[in-house]
Amino acid sequence: MNIIEEHRTKIRAGENTYSIEVSAVPDGERPQRLIVSIGGADPQGESVVDGHLELAPAAAEALGSVLSETLRHHAAITEPGGRRTRARPASQGRPWTPKQDADLERRWIERVPIADIAAEFERSPGGIRARLPRVGCDPERPGEYLPEPPSQRSGGGGSPDS
Repeated sequence: MNIIEEHRTKIRAGENTYSIEVSAVPDGERPQRLIVSIGGADPQGESVVDGHLELAPAAAEALGSVLSETLRHHAAITEPGGRRTRARPASQGRPWTPKQDADLERRWIERVPIADIAAEFERSPGGIRARLPRVGCDPERPGEYLPEPPSQRSGGGGSPDS
């Protein structure tokens, strides 16, 4: 086997060491092939992963995307049943108070970035975006109200569903 090109990567992740080797080799009369070899060992040297793939170079980008997405999804699952490893924001799922609604509205109109607002309220950016229309703010336009925000309606401020 004549190797045309080879690339090796070795990384530590947690206590394990992983290696990935990609070799481009001629394949007789057929077009060149890529051989991807994957290995990994725990601190005692025991194998935790071992295998290889052979593929046409044209398939490498698509396979890389599929593997990346699949492994990223799998890494987010800690056990069967789909529990996620990422910590939830402390206030996620808790009811909003009228004061929090008023503060959310004020911070949005001040054009505070959504990531900063989420950190301040201990909620996810998606949770903040979902709450903005309820306080009359346009989640698509920072610093802007929807046509008739609750704080400007007759009968006082605050959200009707607090």
